[in-house]
This record gives sequence, structure tokens and C-alpha cells, in this order.
Amino acid sequence: MNIREILSLNPIIAAVNSERLLEEASKSEIEVVFVLYGTILTIPGIVETLKEKGKTVIVHADLINGLSGKDIAVDYIATRTRADGIISTRDNLVKRAKELGLVAGERSFIVDSMALENTISHIRTTRPDFLEVMPGLLNRVIRELSGLGIPIVAGGLIRDKEEILSALNSGAIAISSTSPEIWKM
Repeated sequence: MNIREILSLNPIIAAVNSERLLEEASKSEIEVVFVLYGTILTIPGIVETLKEKGKTVIVHADLINGLSGKDIAVDYIATRTRADGIISTRDNLVKRAKELGLVAGERSFIVDSMALENTISHIRTTRPDFLEVMPGLLNRVIRELSGLGIPIVAGGLIRDKEEILSALNSGAIAISSTSPEIWKM
């Protein structure tokens, strides 16, 4: 199954940034988890905890202490963990993940029209498997970006079912959240 199918069947993603949320996500019915914390020493165990529960695990390579913004960071994740993929704001890491056959997600912060234009340019070059747009309440931007043929994940500032549905109805294929209450919706 490819990531587009996985996300369409599992539109709520657990974004974990602490041991407490790792434990909650591993016990939850959530199928897809974004790991937003850890170090080069702890990330193999964090990923293993989730994989043992049958989760699809995407590691945010930029947020793992001890990893750099160089391609070797993705090589490390690919060889030292059982992660299914990475997410990053760095084009080179997205490209390297694709080269290694990992799911490659790009995270983009859309704060103004210039950031939007840069994001469009980047995804046309890197062709990530999905794009996480932050903040996730940018429905007009989500609609515009979803027309590019890349699955859109809306993340950040989403607090209730109405906002989830709004993002999904705007063209996002899934949302990511650090809130266990959201995971249960």
C-alpha cells in the first residue's frame, strides 16, 4: 500500500513530541504517527515501540537531536530504524529519502504569498510523497496546493472536528495533531 492510500484510509495522524504522547499513540487506534522528538540514541527505540504496535512511522528528521541537515541523516534513519519514512523542511533530505525508497514528506510553513510560491517551486522539484502544510487551517491554500497532485497533510492549530472536516473538505488527505483528543475523533 502506498502512502496516499494509507493516509486516505487513516486521515488522523498522531504527531508525538514526548514520551507521554508516544505511549498514548502506541496504545491508540491511530495507524500513522509522525515522530517529532528524540535523539540519534533514542530514535531507534521510539520507532521500534510504534512498529511493534503496527504503526506507520514517519520521523521528522529536522527535529532529531544529533542529526544534521545532510543526506547522511536520512541514511541513518533508513539503516538504524524501521521508520517508514521521513518528513523534513529540507529539500535535500526529501530527495534522499526518495532515493532510498522511504516515504518522503515535506513540511512547509505558509506564512505569506512568497512562502506559498516557494513551496510550489520546491514540490515541483522534489516531488515529495506528501506535503504537510502549516498551519493546518489554511483552507484556501490547501485547495490551491491540492491541485498539484501531491497529497496534502494539514498540521498545526487544529483543535476540533469542524476544523478537521474543513481541512479535509478543502483538499487535505489527512491532518496531523499532537492532541490525543483529536486522535480519537
